[in-house]
Order: sequence, then structure tokens, then C-alpha cells
Amino acid sequence: MCNPLYLLPFVASLACPSDDFGRTRSTFYHEDMHKWVGVEATTALGGQPSQFQLTDLERSLRDLAYYFIEPPHSRPAWKAVFGDYQTIPAPWRQSVVFDRTIYGRRMIDEPHRSQAAAYGGLMEDVRNDGVMLDQFIPVAVRVNDLDIKRNKALGIVGELSPREYADAQARMRENVLVVQWVQQCLQQRVASYRWALDRLVIHAPDPMAADADRLIVQLSQRASDVWIKATPVVGRALRVGG
Repeated sequence: MCNPLYLLPFVASLACPSDDFGRTRSTFYHEDMHKWVGVEATTALGGQPSQFQLTDLERSLRDLAYYFIEPPHSRPAWKAVFGDYQTIPAPWRQSVVFDRTIYGRRMIDEPHRSQAAAYGGLMEDVRNDGVMLDQFIPVAVRVNDLDIKRNKALGIVGELSPREYADAQARMRENVLVVQWVQQCLQQRVASYRWALDRLVIHAPDPMAADADRLIVQLSQRASDVWIKATPVVGRALRVGG
């Protein structure tokens, strides 16, 4: 396992190999590879996505959001770098109930030299989520602050076409939905980590369980904080609990 921040530049460096004619392969990383996150969040609720181009911050919001949207260890690490990239349905579209046991069962079934390795892997995953949350929340706050200014500008700027107005409204709604999606996924991660730790304590008791519990509680508390000032789109507060 590794710090997820180290993986991002590594992905970017590997993500643009050329074909025989020196052209970048479209199947690898590209600038707007996570634009679908906002589009999916909007269309899942029957909305029309904005046709505006993404700003740098909006692009970063979606890039960072994908880390949380993809379930932890849902595919081998090498596939996360070298391919097998897939889009994921928004939670408002999914009919399958979230299973908080998948992460823990996979971790427990994985061969370990000692129980310390299992506890260490769990704690590293929780810490990594905290590291990525440190990156995501400031970007979400900045995007929301700029959307507040954008909303005010809609009442001031003259000669706006109906299409421009609709696209601006759609983009603001889309940005809020991306944050809500991440918050729901983080709630699910906390639940998964808690289930995994409870089972580890039964399968292989170890003093490290206290440290793991402390990290999960800290992540749950951070997830429960209010992140942005925006009104929720799907009728729930923009916060989560664990």
C-alpha cells in the first residue's frame, strides 16, 4: 500500500504513452477523464448537465472525488495505474444496497504473515482517506465560494442567453452533487472500516486494535463536519456520519 498522493503524479506520468505515430493514446489519462462524475451525478437525478467547460478547480474537484467514489481495494493496484478504468453509477441511480462487509471480508481472506499486517493495512487505508480529505475539502470550499459569486452575478450580468443561464445553474447544482456523492461514499468507507475492525478483533485480537479504532473515530468525526455552505440537492445535509 502507498500514500495515494504519490500515486497521482505516477499515474499522470504513465498515462500518456504514444502510439506508433507519436500520438497520445486516448485510452489513457486525459485532462477531463473525470468529467463524467458531475455528468453522472446530474443525469442520475434526471437533470441536464452543464455544457460549460470545467474550470481548473472544478476539474480538481472531480479528480479528487474519484478517489472516494471508487470503493477501497475494489481492483488490484496495478490495474489502477495501467488500465481497467471504469465509470461508476451515482448512488441515486444504484439499486443495489451498499454492502459494508465486502472490504473487511476481502481483507480478512487475504493471506497475511501476521495479524499486525492486517491491522497495519486497515490503518493505512484510513490514514490515506484522511490525507485525501485534506486535499478534497479545501477544493470543495473554494468551488462553492466561487459558485456563490457566480449565482450573485447571474442577477447582475446583462444579456445572458437562456442557455447560458441554464448552464450556469446546472454547473452549480452539479458541483454540489459531486460533494454529496463523496460524502456518501465516505460514510460508506467509515462503515466498512468499522466492520472490518470488529471482525479483526474477533479473528485476531491485538493491541493495535485501539490505534485503528482511534483513526476510524477521527475519520468519522471529520466526515460529520459541515463542508460547504450550499443547500443540498437531494434533500440531505451536506455532512455524513460514521
